[in-house]
Amino acid sequence: MNDEGTYFRIGSNTTKHAFKKQNKMMPSTVSSVTPFEKEVLDTSKINSELSDQQKRALLDLLFKNGKAFATVNEPFGAIKGHEVKMTLTIERPYPPALRKAPYPASPRSREALEEHIHNLLKLEVIRKVGANENVDITTPVIIAWHNGKSRLVGDFRALNTYTTPDRYPMPKIMESLSKLHKAKYITCMDVLKGFHQNVIHKDSRQYLRIVCHLGVYEYLRMPFGIKNAPSHFQRMMDLEFTNELSQLWLIIYIDDIIVFSDSWEEHLVRLETILKKITKMNMKISLSKCQFGFSELKALGHIVNGLSLGIDKHRVAAVLLKPIPQNVKELQMFLGFAGYYRLHIKDFGGMASSLYKMCSPSVVFEMTIESKII
Repeated sequence: MNDEGTYFRIGSNTTKHAFKKQNKMMPSTVSSVTPFEKEVLDTSKINSELSDQQKRALLDLLFKNGKAFATVNEPFGAIKGHEVKMTLTIERPYPPALRKAPYPASPRSREALEEHIHNLLKLEVIRKVGANENVDITTPVIIAWHNGKSRLVGDFRALNTYTTPDRYPMPKIMESLSKLHKAKYITCMDVLKGFHQNVIHKDSRQYLRIVCHLGVYEYLRMPFGIKNAPSHFQRMMDLEFTNELSQLWLIIYIDDIIVFSDSWEEHLVRLETILKKITKMNMKISLSKCQFGFSELKALGHIVNGLSLGIDKHRVAAVLLKPIPQNVKELQMFLGFAGYYRLHIKDFGGMASSLYKMCSPSVVFEMTIESKII
């Protein structure tokens, strides 16, 4: 505190901007700062080039629509009207591949697994299956480590093999991002743990049982890694936002939401429309992953603005640092990763043609000098 007032920090890195606690920067209807409002002020990534009046209007809007955002007490919602239903391509009795024992784990991984299970139970993402309940399908879980952090991963490969596929079409990213042409204001939002916000239909929960040294647990929310999760989520979003998508000022790719406009007043109206609908769905947005009111930002692996479409340099570096594929599966993964930017690479199809041929079952896999140069 100084004689000019209290300062709040907005955003992070290059988007950080200091604000004074003055009437012009605070919502006119609020006399004190609530925990959510403090979180908005502390963590929001708001374009620092906006005028004070624009920032104040945006903060007012975010404060008013706080129920659309995840908080410590409500980390994610339970989306209404879109329960996940699954069907299998086979009937009982199910093959042994669908009923597996727990995988062995190190003491470190067992400890991490127990913590994850405890948290998922607390959040009501899973429930413990009772001793007298019939169990036909069990999927083992593993702990994946990255930069010292653990993640619970279900090995759903067998279940996915026998799951009836949902062939709902996914949007073409480049075609979607081309709609941003001439946009002056762009906001990007991310649904927090999007799949976990989808409730599993009671008749389908029997297929989503995981097993570990602690016993058998059943998913009540959609887990990551199951076959039709992206298709279900995309269909749900397309249905809920049909009208807004048809007006060509909204882009949705699974759990990424992009709102754009030519004027600031129009941008606020559109943003509030989306936030109100998100609240009605009982869905929650990750505030820390949002970017509000930018003329240029990173979205869907690209650097986008109203004039051009560029490649995220970190994605390019990731492609360049990938090791030379040693088998067909690794080659397919590399081609999928590199092919994401095929429209930015002249004659990508021609250059990669020999690599695609190597993916054929009738071709012996061999990384030649020619292939490595490509």
